[in-house]
Amino acid sequence: MPQIRVNNVELFYEENGSGSEVMLFSHGYLMDHTMYAQQIDAFKDEFRCIAYDQRGHGRSEAITSSYDIDAIVNDAIGLIEALNIAPVHFVGMSTGGFVGLRLAIRRPDLLKSLVLIDTSADPEEKSKLSQYNLLLKTVNLVGWKPVIGRVMSILFYDVFLEDPKRQDEVKKWRNIITGHNVKAVTAFGKAIFARDSVTDQLGKIKTPAVIIVGKHDAATPSMYAQTMADRIHDTRLRVIPDSGHSSPVEKPRAVAEAMRTFYERVGIL
Repeated sequence: MPQIRVNNVELFYEENGSGSEVMLFSHGYLMDHTMYAQQIDAFKDEFRCIAYDQRGHGRSEAITSSYDIDAIVNDAIGLIEALNIAPVHFVGMSTGGFVGLRLAIRRPDLLKSLVLIDTSADPEEKSKLSQYNLLLKTVNLVGWKPVIGRVMSILFYDVFLEDPKRQDEVKKWRNIITGHNVKAVTAFGKAIFARDSVTDQLGKIKTPAVIIVGKHDAATPSMYAQTMADRIHDTRLRVIPDSGHSSPVEKPRAVAEAMRTFYERVGIL
């Protein structure tokens, strides 16, 4: 499987499809590139689909030194430029959305369209920041066992977690989350939790965009999605029922359908 060194980090990526245009998938915190498996399956006959692991996640390099949100954005810029795939149809969930927004503001030349999923243009809420920092501190001291239930309930809605038919998926994600290098995801968490707000810059975004959010997203509730929809030019908001923060995993077909509707609306498909 391919790896590439950009921004002084070894990033893993996986490629499917052979279309003339590229979809680039960027995942959320504590996840990995496999969260988009079903969306990639839905679009691989029409696009060249590339999904990468963020630094400190999956098979990308575990960076344990401190850095900020700009380093994560620069990883994406470096990947796009090194693979010579611009402009891309960027799909970002949570942290991937933080990246996508900043690309659209700072480097619109790299983007052809933007799908923002379960994400926010705002800084982290202070109440959540203290909770998240406590979770990370606990993991560093005693491991995942005392907190994994809480983490799973932040990332996924109960309908998914309690579905007897989907327990293999639940187990898979529990294993992925607890399998990350603790020091690396701690450094990553500190970077994204300290991110700046880009809300006042949303009006600069002219890239065609759609915003998708799980109705029961606990980490980035729909009010943040509405803020983006209100301020980004000619965009639409799609709410996914019975879904939490990880809607591409929880409701993969609904997310793919929302993406397809967007691409058809703006003339990409």
